[in-house]
Amino acid sequence: MAESIGNLWWWVGFAVFVVVAIVVDLVALEKKGGRAVTARQALAWSALWVSLALIFCAILWGWLDHSVGREVANLKATEFLTGYLIEKSLSVDNIFVFLMIFTAFVVPAEQQKKALIVGVILAVVLRAVMILIGAWLISQFSWILYVFGAFLLVTGIKMALPGEHEPDIEQNPVLKWMRGHLKILPQYDGDRLSVWKDGVRWFTPLFVVVVLIGVTDVIFAVDSIPAIFAVTTDPFIVMTSNIFAILGLRALYFLLADMASRFHLLKYGLAAVLCFIGVKMLIVKWFHIPVFVSLGAVAGILAVSIVASLLRPEQATAGNR
Repeated sequence: MAESIGNLWWWVGFAVFVVVAIVVDLVALEKKGGRAVTARQALAWSALWVSLALIFCAILWGWLDHSVGREVANLKATEFLTGYLIEKSLSVDNIFVFLMIFTAFVVPAEQQKKALIVGVILAVVLRAVMILIGAWLISQFSWILYVFGAFLLVTGIKMALPGEHEPDIEQNPVLKWMRGHLKILPQYDGDRLSVWKDGVRWFTPLFVVVVLIGVTDVIFAVDSIPAIFAVTTDPFIVMTSNIFAILGLRALYFLLADMASRFHLLKYGLAAVLCFIGVKMLIVKWFHIPVFVSLGAVAGILAVSIVASLLRPEQATAGNR
């Protein structure tokens, strides 16, 4: 395993924080009952998650500044912020796919909340496993970073190519397996994931949606986790920045779901980010791009794609073709 600045207490403390955060989210979900999440509430929750990530970064910086020095503190804080920004921006792609899943299964707005929170819990567990495996692979086979870099570069180029088709939910192998092996009700039953009928367990469409969300996140993690290893190989920084980005995914969905069409050029920004990170990993042996430069580049690319989307709406773009 790669060397890490996180000691046992930091790991335990972070694990406790994640559990508490998820419990608080679940309690807030229960208090809301069947009411849909408003844009204002989603904005407040999104601001809270971002604030918590920044507070964590400040605490980490203060501890490192006191214990090992200002230079290391600045480096690790910048690595965390860069990793967090990359994971947060790449999670936007997840949101658009989640929106497509909810649309395909006609999920009621009030049921989307539970589907997302359970999906987030699955994502936290699965990503933690994938990060630990990735850190171990890098520690054993340093050349795998070049494989990650080439993969990200190819992925970024494919994402930017015109004519890319949206994934066909009906052709998803996991969905096909569930339909072939599980008893699935044709209609929703509140926010229940399964029910018993005549001694037989039946699964609701909401269960299918939750599983697809979890699987979707794992698929996207194949892109995002190698991307953060381009910034740092410190397992603690990789894990914390990744999980912080995932914890705010539910609130971010409700904030962006109604504005998906406004950010039609963000796809190209994300493609450019993946290409930049891929190139960074491929040339690291000959040229090292400082972390603060990576942070500025990623932030700049995303800002340009967002501003361009707002200045040139999709209708105008389509009309000029």
